[in-house]
Amino acid sequence: MPASSDLESNLDRRDKPELRLWLRLLTCTNLLEGAIRRRLRQDFATTLPRFDLLAQLDRSPGGLTMTELSNRMMVSNGNLTGLVDRLVSDGLVERRPDPDDRRSTRVALTALGKARFDAMTPAHEAWVNGMLDGLDDEDIQHLHELLGKLKYSAAAAGLEGAGQ
Repeated sequence: MPASSDLESNLDRRDKPELRLWLRLLTCTNLLEGAIRRRLRQDFATTLPRFDLLAQLDRSPGGLTMTELSNRMMVSNGNLTGLVDRLVSDGLVERRPDPDDRRSTRVALTALGKARFDAMTPAHEAWVNGMLDGLDDEDIQHLHELLGKLKYSAAAAGLEGAGQ
């Protein structure tokens, strides 16, 4: 991609380095997320929110409460309810009583949900690896460390809850 074709390069190189970095991060996020969304829709007839919810449940075999899910996915319980309802009706997840709190329910993968998620994960991993193919292991480690510093800096500046 020619340097002049991205937003952050249109700013004077000496001017506003923080804004240039923000725009570069936003551009990268949009490119990566857009590609994953398209591939999930094209190859698996699903959406990124559905995939993300299944991924959270795959990491928690005992299931998660709606509050735990909403915290992990960084969306409101209200936004999550409709998504969970659709996945329940598709037979991919189920609601079950919480053994530790009878007032609460947990959402968990069904066998079908686990099988569908497991079918998507190798492709998802390959897509991500392909998009990061221009970086070597050292680049990836360094970028990960720098983004960790950025995350800490953003949290310290009062942006907690926006992706912890």
